[in-house]
Amino acid sequence: SLASAAPRGFAWHDTPTGTTAHFRGLAAVSATTAWVSGYTPTDGVVLRTTDRGSTWQDVSPSGAAGLQFRDIEAFDANHAVAMSIGGDPADFRIYVTADGGQTWSITQQNTNPGAFYDCMTFFNDKRGLLVSDPPDGQHFLVLATDDGGLHWHVTGLQMPAALPGEAAFAASGECITSHGGRAWFGTTAGRVFRSDDGGASWTVSQTPVANGSGTNGINALAFRSAQHGLAVGGDFLAPAASPDNFASTSDGGLTWSLVPAAPAEYRSGVTWVDGHTAI
Repeated sequence: SLASAAPRGFAWHDTPTGTTAHFRGLAAVSATTAWVSGYTPTDGVVLRTTDRGSTWQDVSPSGAAGLQFRDIEAFDANHAVAMSIGGDPADFRIYVTADGGQTWSITQQNTNPGAFYDCMTFFNDKRGLLVSDPPDGQHFLVLATDDGGLHWHVTGLQMPAALPGEAAFAASGECITSHGGRAWFGTTAGRVFRSDDGGASWTVSQTPVANGSGTNGINALAFRSAQHGLAVGGDFLAPAASPDNFASTSDGGLTWSLVPAAPAEYRSGVTWVDGHTAI
């Protein structure tokens, strides 16, 4: 058998983006192209790079005053889908661009007073899901698209009940993720919901990630296969004192165990790089 390759090291350096925005979403399309989303105290912000991050262009949608772009999913240098939240129910929106952010269309605007959009995932450049906190306090709301974000419809009607006060985190755009036709989302109760049919029906499993205060739980999920996944989180009010914040699964999310010796530090994002963990 072949031994596992050693983890590759990474070197980082700062590059100016032209904004002081607080970033929340990241979509790395290729070695040269990436999109980020976030907000300043007054406006929602979307940036794009096509030269490995050396320079960034402000491609923010117009009319984004008061919005926060908490997630962005991109398919190439021209096509991207951005999710906004705000202080008004109508501020929860989906924006789509097909020309590199020169123009954007609002393709979904919330009308449910109890909804709170948390994050998105795409199975491919057409099929995607969006998860919202339970508008009725009983079941999470899942929206689906089959055309790259241009149209959305309610799905996931076969959904286990939410626990009292259970929600998701609009932290890094990674509270929901997908691999193949399977999808997962994590919650403030340290639970992971799983769908095997593209979001139509869901089951739920408990993880050992610390939870319960409303400020801690699972912030992000990542799967490198249909079986092997990671869940990270912690308490964002105690970022340096958040134990039990890192769990893994090898059976598709049916069972989870804590990663041994993980530092007790809050984590809001996770991904896999060549089969190795990056958080």
